[in-house]
Amino acid sequence: WFSDFPSSIAHKCQSPLPPQKKKPRLPPALGPEETSTSAGLPKKGENEQQEAIEHTDEEILKVEQKYDKLCQPFFQKRSELIAKVPNFGVATFVNHPQVSALLGEEDKEALNYLTRVEVIEFENIKSGYRIDFYFDENPSFENKFLSKEFHLNESGDPSSKSTKIKWKSGKDLMKHSSQTQNKASRKKQHEEQESFITWFTNHSDAGADELGEVIKDDIWPNPFQYYLVPNMDDEEGEREEDDDDEEEEGLEDTDEEGDEDEGEDEDDDEGDEGEEDEGEDD
Repeated sequence: WFSDFPSSIAHKCQSPLPPQKKKPRLPPALGPEETSTSAGLPKKGENEQQEAIEHTDEEILKVEQKYDKLCQPFFQKRSELIAKVPNFGVATFVNHPQVSALLGEEDKEALNYLTRVEVIEFENIKSGYRIDFYFDENPSFENKFLSKEFHLNESGDPSSKSTKIKWKSGKDLMKHSSQTQNKASRKKQHEEQESFITWFTNHSDAGADELGEVIKDDIWPNPFQYYLVPNMDDEEGEREEDDDDEEEEGLEDTDEEGDEDEGEDEDDDEGDEGEEDEGEDD
């Protein structure tokens, strides 16, 4: 039946859609060896990134070491000048918000003889540092030099050690501090409260030593920012004196105004009496 259609009509009835292309063949599945190799590409990139970070850290440490060596002569000169300033060390520690929270009366008694503090970074800056304390002759201990060191071994485990304090007879501040705590609270007789002296002699948890880090990273680079902090007690005293002066001035002004009012009242009374006298004469 379709053979009876003219060829021109048969040509017009052909589908206007373009001929379908053959579907592309998918690549063959990867073998186990090829799969493991391709999966290792991201891991390789991570390793390279980690190596780059470690290399950057090493370069930063080298710069810090170079900086420390360049600064040592200036720090040494600064320490010599600070040693001539009375009570510089104790004032710096007392004015520091974190350090002052640990200072008891026994600590302040010892720190009154502190002449200077120095921080020494080890040759391998990653291995640790040392804090040196220099003292004048004092009634509490014989040492004129005390030092505390912080170390990191190859596996990264922290440790610390310090100079043994040679207390003078009957002047062991550790015992005095313990007795003070026992009197303050019997419940804490076996608990050791943190203080400057106990910090210096305590090596149980070197990894959590915040005071050492504060001295190294905050106080040592610029101790003047805490030495020059104004004494709040002095400021409050000056404010109270100013307030008293203002009150006295206010009272004086009030008294003067009262005297003037009394003078005016007297003048008025005299005027009234004069008028009365004139009326009687009339």
